[in-house]
Amino acid sequence: MIFSPMNSPVRDWSGQRIWLVGASSGIGAALARQALAQGARVALSARREEALQRVAGSAPNALIVPLDVLDHDAWRRSHDRICKEFGGIDLVLFCAADYHPERSWEVTSDGALQTLRTNLASVYSALATVLPDMLARRSGGIALVASVAGYIGLPNASVYGPSKAALINLAEILYSDLHGRGLNVYLINPGFVKTELTQKNDFTMPAIQTPEAAATAIWHGIAEGRFEIHFPQRFTRFLKLLQMLPYRLRFALFERFLDVK
Repeated sequence: MIFSPMNSPVRDWSGQRIWLVGASSGIGAALARQALAQGARVALSARREEALQRVAGSAPNALIVPLDVLDHDAWRRSHDRICKEFGGIDLVLFCAADYHPERSWEVTSDGALQTLRTNLASVYSALATVLPDMLARRSGGIALVASVAGYIGLPNASVYGPSKAALINLAEILYSDLHGRGLNVYLINPGFVKTELTQKNDFTMPAIQTPEAAATAIWHGIAEGRFEIHFPQRFTRFLKLLQMLPYRLRFALFERFLDVK
């Protein structure tokens, strides 16, 4: 139905088996803490094992699974370990990311490749790993953390923005492919969130939120069964409106309000 949730709502997080990739800091860490507090069984993955241990604390429902998302073979080993411990995975939430504020003339080929491998290529390693089991069970969910930087071409996001735009496109494709096969797909587009990545910015970030507020919005959106979860909406709706403007007007607004020339 046109007004019904696009995904299956989640009534109770207790016992849900979640794999959180990028859980050592920022939004991922906040998501992990909140899910653990709600009784979910959470596998926390990132490169920094000590950081993961700090996030998990003494929670008995946490499983620490260190992972370098760029190591394709490590995905299978991690997946096998989690499935052995949990008996399966109900939701994979991918929020690992790399970001460097840079104008187009500042981009290097090595830096661009690193960002694209982390933000985009590694997601395909994740999908190749988790989808066969989920499709066999006709159950499970995939959540991709993209960004409002993927809505339109914003200054200083010369590589990050295109990588997130690709994730938005990928999430749309995944929903079309997987929804009819019993799987849920979630597209998460945060605005500015106070993390290690945004600390690199030297410009004013409107409507910036804490990681805890971002995590609350994400879990609320997943619980309601939404496909796109974007926040804070007073900012994201403005960008969606900007998307609709003719390019000539959009670029003129950039020059006037963002001092982009």
